[in-house]
Amino acid sequence: MRKTSLVDAFNIERKQGHVPITSDYEMFQDKELLDSLRTQIVENLIDQEVPQDKLLNQFINDEIDKTIEGYDLSNLERSHLYNLIDNEINGYGPLTELLEDKNITEIMVNSPKEIYIEIDGQLVKDESVSFINDEHIIRTIERLIAPTGRTIDATNPMVDSRLKDGSRINAVIPPLSTKGPVITIRKFKSEMTSAEDMIRIGSMTPYMAMFLDAAVRGKCNIVVCGGTGSGKTTLLNILSGFIPSDERIITIEDAAELRLEKEHVISLETRVTNYDNETEVTIRDLVINALRMRPDRIIVGEVRGKEAFDMLQAMNTGHEGSLTTLHANGAKDALNRLETMVLMSGLDIPMKAIREYIVSAIDLVVNIERMSDGKRKITSISELESLENGEIELHEIFAFHQHGLTETGEVDGEYILYDQKVPKVYQKIKARGIQEIDFMFPKIKK
Repeated sequence: MRKTSLVDAFNIERKQGHVPITSDYEMFQDKELLDSLRTQIVENLIDQEVPQDKLLNQFINDEIDKTIEGYDLSNLERSHLYNLIDNEINGYGPLTELLEDKNITEIMVNSPKEIYIEIDGQLVKDESVSFINDEHIIRTIERLIAPTGRTIDATNPMVDSRLKDGSRINAVIPPLSTKGPVITIRKFKSEMTSAEDMIRIGSMTPYMAMFLDAAVRGKCNIVVCGGTGSGKTTLLNILSGFIPSDERIITIEDAAELRLEKEHVISLETRVTNYDNETEVTIRDLVINALRMRPDRIIVGEVRGKEAFDMLQAMNTGHEGSLTTLHANGAKDALNRLETMVLMSGLDIPMKAIREYIVSAIDLVVNIERMSDGKRKITSISELESLENGEIELHEIFAFHQHGLTETGEVDGEYILYDQKVPKVYQKIKARGIQEIDFMFPKIKK
């Protein structure tokens, strides 16, 4: 009868809450010894093959016991080592518990001993976690991206992919990264799935939610913009939730992050050239193909280049209610970036014509920001009005005005609804029979 291994025993105690996890690393006296033993065990396991007469778990436990024999380790130290090796075999190495911690929103690996995490919008260095060396980081990257069929090597040293829970992983290795392999993981926050969630944490007001709901159902074309980590994809997910359930939706992304709780959704994902030299499929290729798939809505996770023109073309040719995001610091910056992207398509189009095309295609620009206190807020909802002296005119409908910071460092401000003027986009919303936002704009004629 096979005896219970220390790994099994540890897992039982961990479930019962009796054993600390890796975050209690600081309590150990001889951290260098534990790191050295961890390195020996991992390297021994990699170099050896499992004998045919042994089970994998038995082989692993024997290797651990052999390595720590002769060292005067406490039960907690031994449990700590077994936990680390268990994570190597059954999880994602040093990142396993960071990925499981719901309080952590981002994980950044800059080097084997330099790992940062984001909690409540604040970056902190995690001293309790480390890799053995660069090769250890690369092995972890390979395990993380393996389920999606992506690869990383010297000829393909950059990868953008996703984990099973929807978290997004970006990894860069030499020669692109001169410091060594780098990992950035933006974790998917399942608890932020509705407008009510955003209202609860102060990211927007009930009026803003009602307006955006009406705008999406009214088939307005909407661009969500913001900086890195501002919450663009989360907001895009929430806006998508307003789409009527009887519509056919095509989503297009580099790495599938959108989680649409809809019945009729087709998700398309780009493909990079891999070991088998399969043909690359870009966002632009997928946008063009989506037009042949009879979509009611097209949702592009993020436009970054030539595909911007094709997206605008779709919005202008009967595919109303399309949604997308782009990286920009405000509505005006977003429009400037769109102009640049259209020029990247190689078409010889005058700037005035490009701007007219943008005005006729896009109804609303929604800007979301990560504030200085780490919280995310929709800071403006603006509509595109017209061209005035060759420039695109924006009319702000909602805005967040920051007054300063509270004594605890939180952003202090208020949301403003500009109701002195009826938005032009309201006519499009009203044409769909949606009238529940009339009360927001007193100047609407009854």
